[in-house]
Amino acid sequence: MIKKVKWLPLFVVLAACQPKPPEREALQVLSGGATHAFQVEIADDEPERETGLMNRDNLPAGQGMLFLFPDARERAFWMKNTHIPLDIIYISKSGEVISIQKNTMPMNETPLHSFGPAAAVLEINGGQADALGIKPGDRITHRFFEGKGPMPQ
Repeated sequence: MIKKVKWLPLFVVLAACQPKPPEREALQVLSGGATHAFQVEIADDEPERETGLMNRDNLPAGQGMLFLFPDARERAFWMKNTHIPLDIIYISKSGEVISIQKNTMPMNETPLHSFGPAAAVLEINGGQADALGIKPGDRITHRFFEGKGPMPQ
C-alpha cells in the first residue's frame, strides 16, 4: 500500500525550525520619582543562570535578564563568554537595589560581587544604570518580589 505524502511549502518548514524567541516579563525600576520599564527574560534554574546572556552580540534597549535565586546571599557574577558590557544590579529579597557593578568588561572572568545578600540579579545594557539614575536603595517591582509565582530552583 502506498501512502500519500503531504508536501509543505519550504517557508512553512523553515519557520517551524526557527528557535522560539525567549519569553519576557515586565519589570520596573523605581528611581528618583521615575519609573523605568524593562522587558526581561527570566533565569530561574541552574542551567539558565549559568548561561545568562553569554554569547549574545547585543541586548535591545529596554530589555534585560532577571536571575532569580531560592535564597538571599552574597553573589558574584562574571563576564565569561559575554560579548557586551552590562550593568549588573544586585537586588534583595524585598526588591531593593543592594549594589550595581557598572559597565562591566566583556569576556572578563573577574568575580563581580554583590557586597550584600542578593536574591535576584538584573542585567541590563552597560551604562543604562547611570543614564537612568539607578542607584542602591531604589526599588524593583516584579512578581518575584511580590511573592507571586513559583520559587526558583
